[in-house]
Amino acid sequence: MSDDIVIDPAWVPSACTLPTAEQPLRVAEFDALFAETVQAIERPEPGLLRLELVYEAATAARAAELAARENGCCSFFTFTLTIADGTLTLEVRVPAGHIQVLQALHERARTAATGGAA
Repeated sequence: MSDDIVIDPAWVPSACTLPTAEQPLRVAEFDALFAETVQAIERPEPGLLRLELVYEAATAARAAELAARENGCCSFFTFTLTIADGTLTLEVRVPAGHIQVLQALHERARTAATGGAA
C-alpha cells in the first residue's frame, strides 16, 4: 500500500481502536473497494450512506469481510449488505455523534468511485 495516503482526522475518530500504524492500510482497502466496485452513491439521510456495488459474489464477500473488520474497531458503524433483485447494496449507518465520520467516508467513496473527479 502507498505511504502517501492522507487520513482525514474525521475519517478515523478517537473512538477507533485500530492501531494507528494499521489505519492507512484500512483506508486504502476502503478506497480500493470504492474505486473498483461502487456504481452509485446515495445519502438518503445524514446518518446513512448507501452504496450500490458491482453485483458479484466476490464483491459481496469482500465488502462483508471489510465491514466486519471495520466494525471490530469502530463499533458505532452499522453495516448492512443486501443482495436482492440483481443488486448488491452496502448501507453504512452511524449515530448522530458520528455524522462527521460518515461524511468523510462518503467523500472518500465519491472521490474513489469517480477516479478523483469532483
